[in-house]
Amino acid sequence: MSPDPGAWGIEPGYHDVAGRWRPASPDTVDAVLAAMGADTDAPPGTGDDSRVWVVPAGQPVAAEGRWELTTEQGQRLEVEGSIADLPTGYHRLVGLADGRRVTLVVTPGRCHLPDGLRTWGWAAQLPGVRSEASWGIGDLADLRRLNDWSAQRGAGFTLLNPLHAPLPGLPQEPSPYFASSRSYRNPIYLRVEDVPGAAGSPLLEQAARAGRDLNRSRLVRRDEVWRLKVAVLEDAWERFASAPERRHFESWCAAAGPTLRRYAIFCVLNEIEGRGWRSWPEALRRADSAEVAAVGERSGARVGFHMWLQWLVDRQMAEAATVGLVQDLAIGADPAGADAWLWQDCFALDARVGAPPDDFNASGQDWGFPPLDPWRLRQAGFEPFAAVVRSALAHAAGLRIDHVAGLFRLFWIPEGADPSEGVYVRYPWAELLGVLSLESQRAAAWVVGEDLGTVEPFVRDELQRRRILSTRLLWFEPEPPASYPTASLAAVTTHDLPTVAGLWSGSDAAEQEMLGLDPQAESIAAIRQRVQDWTGLPPDTALGDVVEATYRLLSDAPSVAVVVTLEDAVASHERPNLPGTTDERPNWSLALPVTLDELVADPLANRVADAASAGRGQP
Repeated sequence: MSPDPGAWGIEPGYHDVAGRWRPASPDTVDAVLAAMGADTDAPPGTGDDSRVWVVPAGQPVAAEGRWELTTEQGQRLEVEGSIADLPTGYHRLVGLADGRRVTLVVTPGRCHLPDGLRTWGWAAQLPGVRSEASWGIGDLADLRRLNDWSAQRGAGFTLLNPLHAPLPGLPQEPSPYFASSRSYRNPIYLRVEDVPGAAGSPLLEQAARAGRDLNRSRLVRRDEVWRLKVAVLEDAWERFASAPERRHFESWCAAAGPTLRRYAIFCVLNEIEGRGWRSWPEALRRADSAEVAAVGERSGARVGFHMWLQWLVDRQMAEAATVGLVQDLAIGADPAGADAWLWQDCFALDARVGAPPDDFNASGQDWGFPPLDPWRLRQAGFEPFAAVVRSALAHAAGLRIDHVAGLFRLFWIPEGADPSEGVYVRYPWAELLGVLSLESQRAAAWVVGEDLGTVEPFVRDELQRRRILSTRLLWFEPEPPASYPTASLAAVTTHDLPTVAGLWSGSDAAEQEMLGLDPQAESIAAIRQRVQDWTGLPPDTALGDVVEATYRLLSDAPSVAVVVTLEDAVASHERPNLPGTTDERPNWSLALPVTLDELVADPLANRVADAASAGRGQP
């Protein structure tokens, strides 16, 4: 029997931005089915043969026949017909008659959201938040200092760029949204002087001096930063064997589980075999192979080093969380990276994720990373998804999910095809949101979804029902902030859009024209006119006053949370990222035009903080 595309979640087409129906081509459908490995009418493990049940807490679970239940807490008991009063969590069922195994996820159904939450915070691109002590890039000690000042100014959180781990070594990936692993973090953000053993390194003084010299340029030169940092870190690791913190490190690794070690082995294999695990010797392409385990044994010290780096980042992050951290979860990961290697059976590695053509990109977009296969992910009990959410929630008060509509459907592009030839694939969104709500409640962290652009209406309704905050941008909204919904995070702009200074002065449009892009002049003029109308500002108002007035306007929003970009707080003209550019512009690599030391004393930044604080308490 040939596969039924609808049963495999493949949509027959989509409505484009103009409302026109775009049918999926048969060749695209066949290629996507092949990428899924579809060889049956419907995906295995669905219907009566399901290997995972995601059920709401407080409701009896129908379990026909006799089962052995092992709860997450380790309790074992025999059940038959129905299971009641289970705590939330991940439990296991084994059929006593047929040996069938089922992952039973009992979920609270709604995410954590504190009653009466009404707060504000900074949106910080950490690489650009440099102090005089930084080594060319903002680090976790800088984050702590930023947070200490934020707390004094009445902020309740800091929204960070993703801190996901890139491929190890050089060159360092500049985009925080193209990670090797979303479960582990980038050690380039370590404050090296605070690392155990670093103070005794003969390399430290010279490296620190060279690192601080990198601050003279606004460009964040990640490769040079990492060369300096890794040399001192390797030297400090040699002395760590006798450090008093060694026991804490070993306990942390044991609690992290075996995946941490496999991730560290992946890093070592990249150093030995080069990047691109699909071109490694066949025996090394699977994380669970005997040959991979043997590499781990032979390279024990180096594997330990990469595990140690993750422990250091986790430790420094905990110390930096003097106000709530809101982590950012990217929508995908590098096909050459650790996640794709560790969980390759859950990825459709012969497809890419992107977006169909629209008014801003007539050719469509190919984001370069493979999609998780919805059915293999489900067969795995959603563990890869739970793992990345769990990691992002460590030391966090909140979580921003980039392109949250991707939990409902993603635009798949077959390998080698043009983005215009893609097709949407549905995901088991109700179950994914159930897992998300479980992890959110466990971490006591609120969740916001980046639901900008073309999003199906039912998606926003479902997010609201699940207590996931919507995103409202002043640049996009036709009505002033006072009209925004309460269950939202309100902002003026994002890292991909113009700053207040860039839009008001016209410098952002001028940069786009210089780079051969279409700056959408009519849209920019309409946004500027709305800001003028809502604030009452004349066209010749000084930029600092425009920024302050814009954020005072934003503070009128009844939204649960309001966020202020640090670029706006210092009236910077440059946005962190300009989509559609790569080599032409240093995206993700421009530091703020002031140091952190200057930022905390900057009159405008403090006026903006006062504006954002108006009428808002801390969480």
